[in-house]
Order: sequence, then structure tokens, then C-alpha cells
Amino acid sequence: MGGLFGAASKTDCVFDVFFGTDYHSHLGTRRAGMVVYDKEKGFDRSIHNIENSPFRTKFADEMNKMTGQLGIGCISDYEPQPIMVRSHLGTYAICTVGRINNVDELVELVYNNGHTHFLEMSGGDINPTELCASIINQKPTILEGIAYAQEVIEGSMSMLVMTDKGIYAARDRLGRTPIHLGSKEDGYCVAFEDFSFFNLGYKKEEELGPGEIVYLTADEAKTVKKPGRKMKICTFLWIYYGYPCATYEGESVESVRNRCGGMLAMRDKGDVSLDVVAGVPDSGTAHAIGYCNASGVPFARPFIKYTPTWPRSFMPPTQKKRNLIAKMKILPVTNVIKDKSLLLIDDSIVRGTQLGETTRFLYDNGAKEVHVRPACPPILFGCKYLNFSRSTSELDLITRRVILEREGDKADDPNVLADYANPESENYKEMLAAVCEKLGFTTLKYNRLDDMIKAVGIDPECLCTYCWDGRE
Repeated sequence: MGGLFGAASKTDCVFDVFFGTDYHSHLGTRRAGMVVYDKEKGFDRSIHNIENSPFRTKFADEMNKMTGQLGIGCISDYEPQPIMVRSHLGTYAICTVGRINNVDELVELVYNNGHTHFLEMSGGDINPTELCASIINQKPTILEGIAYAQEVIEGSMSMLVMTDKGIYAARDRLGRTPIHLGSKEDGYCVAFEDFSFFNLGYKKEEELGPGEIVYLTADEAKTVKKPGRKMKICTFLWIYYGYPCATYEGESVESVRNRCGGMLAMRDKGDVSLDVVAGVPDSGTAHAIGYCNASGVPFARPFIKYTPTWPRSFMPPTQKKRNLIAKMKILPVTNVIKDKSLLLIDDSIVRGTQLGETTRFLYDNGAKEVHVRPACPPILFGCKYLNFSRSTSELDLITRRVILEREGDKADDPNVLADYANPESENYKEMLAAVCEKLGFTTLKYNRLDDMIKAVGIDPECLCTYCWDGRE
């Protein structure tokens, strides 16, 4: 995923950009960067690796040294950014959030329109933010270039483009990711997460519409490209990505998660005898609270993350060691676990590896039963829009492995997959039974798609549900 923040101010804005960007740290784990523009000093940029150290630690020196009245910052899960570009459009900085699915086609388009080159990243890939800049440079103005990029990119791409005069903020064409606009007495800001600017003194003005482009200076924020009518915002923002304090399309993340938990409790209707309900920290906690409020079963924390020295996950090169690291962060509260029937709510099951490990961990510490209730439906399709997972194969999904075992050559048939996505079908029920057995749960019930959509509370036609039902 990734997050972005930008500010235009009559005074120095580095403090705002620093903390506004830091508030997006939950959205990315690998790279972070800031670019500021000062009327006297010009552009100043810094990028750091944040895999093993949080944003604030890496950028503390920059906050004390940088100055500027314009600034953008980003947290990235993959590419180093923001990048600086010098072209016929002038010098500008750009950062993006999203995914490009037609990279080869767009690279060919850029090559055919004139000689250019790309600086490969360490993995040999083209930096998608640099590709966005190259597309923008095909047009006579930055505004026309951004609108052109929104049109030709398959996938999604929200972006901030900062010149020495102001900042263009562009939400992706179908609004799969959000951009919020805030204001205060001496300027304006834009951000992926609206809560990121409240403590900085900004009030929320609006959420940009799909495909909308806003131009910010210290004096005004004006729409320079009107929003489109069609929206497909990522439903997973409410289920997992978003921080509990965030709001998208008027719906609070915390409230939606509470409602999801309530829906799970409604479907259980006392079918299981429970001692406590727990959420897998951190994103499962609000779902679990909703379940408890609806069911009357008490909430408890059978295990706790050790946060003092684990501010973010250290990511060793092998999956085996990554799984071990994930396990080492969790410490048991034995008297809450021993001889208890536990119901555990996580935001989702993707590969199943970590939740299976957590279940064994609970059994090893004396749990009598572990019932699992994911807060979203079974994930059957890899995300094509937001890099939810960079897996190269959908067989990384535990559901697809089960379907392959059951269906063989027919496992990728759209009609077969549609049946497995139907919670009333026998194939769905048998898939759940297989996942439950593989991961060692006592029982397993996923949240239903219709219940989850109802919990979100906006027009279903405005929601992207591709990873659950394959519908684009």
C-alpha cells in the first residue's frame, strides 16, 4: 500500500510534513521520503529505508535541518520516493500510491514518443513513480499530464506533484484510495488519512472525489479537474488497512469494524460456547469488541504484542524466519488461555501461515478450543489495484490451494470460483472445513460479503470487492 501527505503554508511547513507523513507509517514498511521547497534554498529531498526503524527515528535530523513553505512526504511498501524530476515542465517532486498493471505498454508508449530512459531499482524493476512522471511529461502542462496518467494507467494511481509554486493532489480515477483536504489559518494540506492532520491544527474540508485533481498553495485549494461519477473504493481500507481513527467516505474505520464484529456474532447466534473473545492485534481488536458488544461474551487479551523493542517487523529474507519473528513478538497471558474456549477474530486469512501459528501457540499455552472468525469473506483473488499482496501466484492464498486440491484443472474456472464464493453453496462450506482442518481451528466462519458490505454502510456499487468475488 503506502501513504502520502502534503502541505502548502505561508510559514515553514516541515514540522507538518514530518508528523503528517509519520502518521501514515501503518501503511508501508520499506521506504519513506520527504521533499520540501524553500523560496530561498530551493528543493531539498531525503529518502530512508524504514524496514527496521520507524519514520521518526530516520527523519529526525531532516526535520531540524530542512526548511520550506511547500512539502510532500510518503510512506512506501516498495519503491523509493518521492522522486525529483527535471523536464520541459520544469522541476517537480512526485510521490504516488497505487499499482500499475500495464507497465510494459506504458514504457513502450513513452519510448515511442521520444528518447528517454529509466533508472532501474535494485530489483531490476522500473520505479512506478518514475513511470508516472514520464507519462506526465508527455503533455504540455503538469495538469494535463496528471489527467493523462489517470486515463492510461490500468490499476490505480493517486499522486502528489509539487512544483516551486504549489502542489497538485490527484485521487486515482476510480477513487480506490482516498485523499483528504485540510485547512488552517496559514495554509492547506492533503493526506491519505484524515486523522493525520487533526493534531497539526487543520480542519477537514473535504474528501476528493474519484479522479479529482486539486491544486494547493498557501492561499487557496481549488479543484482543477472535477471528480468522475464512478467510484470503486477499496473495502479493505475499513477492514484492515486503515488506522482506527480514520474515516473514508464519511464512515469511521473503528465503527465499521465494530459493526463487522456484530455481524459475525449475529451469524453465530450462540452456536458455540465461549469463555472469551479476542482480536488478533491490532486490526482484529475493534472487530472483536463489536462481537463482544453484540454477543455479551467478555473481551480479553490472551496474548500481547511486545512493543517496546518491536516498533515494526524486522523482515529477514526467508519466510521461515519471518514467521518466527512474527511469533516472537507475541507473549501469552496464560491464565486467560488455559482451559478456555477462545474465539479469535482476525481481519482476514490470506496464506493462513501466521493465524495457524497463533492457533498452535494458544493450544501450546493450554487453550481448550480456538474458534476463528475472520472479519472479511474468504480471499479468492489477488488484489490487482493496491498491492495488498505482492505474491506472484494466487496459490499463495490458502483458499485457492484448497480449491486446486478439490478441482484440479477446473480450479481457475470463473464459474467454479463463483460457486466457492457463494456462502450458501456446498463447495463454500467444504472449502471452509478444509481450511479449518489445515490450520487447526476448532471451528471457522468467515464474515459474509453481504454482511461486510452492510457494515461499511455506503452504496455497494461504490465498493471494490474484487479480492472476494472477482468482480471488477
